[in-house]
Amino acid sequence: MAPVIGFDLDLTLIDTRPGVAAVLEVLGEELGVDLPVADLVHQLGPPLDVMLAPHLPADAVGPAGDRFRELYPSLAIKTVPLLPGARDAVAAVKEVGGRVLVVTGKYPANAQRHVDHLGLAIDHLEGWVWGTGKADVLRREGALAYVGDHVHDVEGALAAGVTSVSVPTGGSSRADLEAAGTHVVLDSLLEFPSWLAGVVA
Repeated sequence: MAPVIGFDLDLTLIDTRPGVAAVLEVLGEELGVDLPVADLVHQLGPPLDVMLAPHLPADAVGPAGDRFRELYPSLAIKTVPLLPGARDAVAAVKEVGGRVLVVTGKYPANAQRHVDHLGLAIDHLEGWVWGTGKADVLRREGALAYVGDHVHDVEGALAAGVTSVSVPTGGSSRADLEAAGTHVVLDSLLEFPSWLAGVVA
């Protein structure tokens, strides 16, 4: 059976740090709030509302998130590159007749903009799912494995009963990912095609 492989998006396939930083800088200026942009960008993974909550009044978090998503397309799409090995990782799944899922906590429309801009051959994209919430999508789509950079990606894979493959390219270290129970840690997606070839064989 051809494999179905899920990938996280931010800091797994793409380096969204420059784009998110640019949006947060403008958002902070508009709100008159000194957001700790460097710290927030380092912690990418949790939903935006969770990231903003400690820095804004409770009733301002929702509107700030809406404004972030409005600003995002003009400030954060063209500046965001693929991470090393991302295109080849997606291609490797296709070469064995598999399907590629992107399962992300990101706002779906903006996630799709990244996929389209970078020309990634994705079969299905599901947004606004985080942590163990990703498990429902992975089970529904029949995923064999889920590839991510964050301990919450590991949680989603384990909750779905699929293989957790991790890359320490985001805010979670190799030690963090191993402690969370991931099955495999690759140094980067450059190693993914070889790993997949071994699994398929």
